[in-house]
Amino acid sequence: MPADASFDLLVVIANWNTRELLLACLNSVQASIGISMKIVVVDNASTDGSAESVKGMFPDVEVISNQANLGFSRANNLALVRFQDCGRYSLLLNPDTLVEPDTFKSVICFMDQHPDAGIAGCKVVTPQGTLDWACKRGFLTPSLLFYKAVGLDKRFPKSRRFGRYHLTYLDENQIHEVDSVVGAFMMIRRECLQSVGLLDDSYFMYGEDIDFCFKTKQNGWKIFYVPTTTIIHYKGQSTQKRSYRMIYHWYAAIGKFYRRRIAPRYSIVTNSLVWCGLYAMCGVSMAANVFRQDKRVPSRR
Repeated sequence: MPADASFDLLVVIANWNTRELLLACLNSVQASIGISMKIVVVDNASTDGSAESVKGMFPDVEVISNQANLGFSRANNLALVRFQDCGRYSLLLNPDTLVEPDTFKSVICFMDQHPDAGIAGCKVVTPQGTLDWACKRGFLTPSLLFYKAVGLDKRFPKSRRFGRYHLTYLDENQIHEVDSVVGAFMMIRRECLQSVGLLDDSYFMYGEDIDFCFKTKQNGWKIFYVPTTTIIHYKGQSTQKRSYRMIYHWYAAIGKFYRRRIAPRYSIVTNSLVWCGLYAMCGVSMAANVFRQDKRVPSRR
């Protein structure tokens, strides 16, 4: 166990070529108040000088430099394994986020008061102040995929039936138990991590957060959306035009999660319709991407 193991929070930031966003994120993290923490940046072979800049500007931040881009899950797992017995909580934090000075303290306070909470996420907004709906989600089912495919979730956001994926019918300023929070800000109790295990590293990009939340609930822990504090997530704001690789990875991750966690509950006919729907949605997304405005700056992860 490292000598500095007695801290409240282990902050893990997996980075790939987001130097400027990462440095801004670290500035906001180091301005946090009311807790003790250890910050670890896992750099996935960035070519923009990310690792060198962190070492020069933030000497107290530990940097793990990989020789290749290992993906989001494997990068986070490296730090979680190295510090598996350290800190009361571990936080997965994206480099394209900005936290408030009381963000960590606020979420830790909630979890301290709710020992059945294995995971908590805070309110996540875009730079324009709109909610990043991925910060509170339900697990995908055939019906939810259908509602999303035909746009019923957007047409009837306040419906408990149609709005169950992004939980749009819930008050975004109220604490709720949810199925999943987003990996851009996911605080995990140490005992929960020990019982659930690491992120599934077969997910390269996207999907690992909802999969981990699924396993967490299977192990009897609760997951909460805690909007007592807010962070900014640049996410899709970093580029209006997504790369086709990003679109592919997103649909591949959704398909993998559905196949592993949801499909066994349904018939072959239902699952066949789901696969057809996913392929169609992926094709539509690829086609629509052609007409998006291209603003190239570093993307999510």
